[in-house]
Amino acid sequence: MSGQRGPGLLVAVDGPSGVGKSTLTRSLTIRLADDGHTVHRTAEPSDGPIGSLARTLTNTADGLTLACLYTADRHHHLAHEIEPRLAAGAIVITDRYIASGLVMQQLDHVDPDYLRALNGPVRAPDLLLALTADDDVIRRRLTRRGTHNRYQDQRGSSQNEAAYHREAAQHIGGRGALVHTIDTTHLTADAVVALAHKYVRDALGTLGHTAA
Repeated sequence: MSGQRGPGLLVAVDGPSGVGKSTLTRSLTIRLADDGHTVHRTAEPSDGPIGSLARTLTNTADGLTLACLYTADRHHHLAHEIEPRLAAGAIVITDRYIASGLVMQQLDHVDPDYLRALNGPVRAPDLLLALTADDDVIRRRLTRRGTHNRYQDQRGSSQNEAAYHREAAQHIGGRGALVHTIDTTHLTADAVVALAHKYVRDALGTLGHTAA
């Protein structure tokens, strides 16, 4: 079972599609590296064999299939990429993690209890940065950049996704993770990074981690 705690820090950045996760993970990685930390940036689905398969099937497979496939990728991602770096003392920042595993297949009407059971054995993040924004802001961002999968094309999907992410953040907090919500609606990208940077530094002190 995954879940061994290393001396590093596992930071998950999650939230609805179009809320700014990828922008934040890139900028936060640079900011923490500038502080002298060893930082590894990653994402889910991963670049591993299971994650690659999951991406190719996202627009065609049913929700139960994807729920199991994404969770298998999460275990593989932990064992082969995340946990070795945590054991070496790095800060690992992942763009999407357990919260997405609890959210996306709900849009395919998969039972949330089933999703929680699937992800129950997965190591919780030390810190969850839960991004959010007003629905109209998210829809404008998705329109500008273009949708990436069928979930983002569903009418009303951003509202449902946001509500499910709020529930997921509460659940993950109940598993012992530090959770900070950042509303990106009226914040500049630099302001979002500054807040996230503060939360990571606080977590390093609060949790007593020895991230390099």
